Amino acid sequence: MTILAFDTASDLLALGLSVNEQRYFLEIDSGRKHSELIMDAADTLFRIAGIAKTELDAVACMEGPGSFTGLRIGFSAAKGIALSLGGIPVIPVPTLDCLAAPFSFWPGIVLPLMDAKKNAYFTALYRGKKRISPCLDIGMDDLIKEIDHSFKTDTELSPSLFLTGPGLPLALPGLAAVFPETTADCTWKRGHAAELLNFAVERSIFMKENKTYDSGPLYLRKSDAEMKCSMAPGEQ
Repeated sequence: MTILAFDTASDLLALGLSVNEQRYFLEIDSGRKHSELIMDAADTLFRIAGIAKTELDAVACMEGPGSFTGLRIGFSAAKGIALSLGGIPVIPVPTLDCLAAPFSFWPGIVLPLMDAKKNAYFTALYRGKKRISPCLDIGMDDLIKEIDHSFKTDTELSPSLFLTGPGLPLALPGLAAVFPETTADCTWKRGHAAELLNFAVERSIFMKENKTYDSGPLYLRKSDAEMKCSMAPGEQ
């Protein structure tokens, strides 16, 4: 199975290519210049792996939440390549699942965090390999209540918190002040193309018939432009 994966959910552009048992990765701290670099980066991976684009069996991308523009770029690139190759599957994978996946060994709660601006975070609570909350667009006070409720209602859960993801530096002071058993991921500033590929390989088995071209990003909230357009003239 040959799969190309795009992680465009944050400022860091990350790509992964799976060719049977071989994996190839490329990360660029692009400052959100993803649209300018993404196709050249993909071509670079093809050259390194020694394969042609036409050998792809599927394309994967981050589903969201994440950067509004970044997610659109990832989906557009994935769908464009898939359609140009005669309709190979597009496999979207939830961003927070990818951020949390490497830490399924943690005995407490794993909390992947993305800065949602407006003093809020995109996040979800994970225990082992299971997501134990919905994907959230949430402020710090409500997030603390959500975590505290999980610790109190699950007596078998270790009262420890593991933070990861690009929103970690912003959230760490507030969460560590309330939950003393908080650990921060020292590798938080990295791409997650490897995890994205792992999920995509698993899901590709079931996606032979479902091309998912009608799918789109998971945003959790409207963009600033959409919210402005939906406001009454006197509210703008």
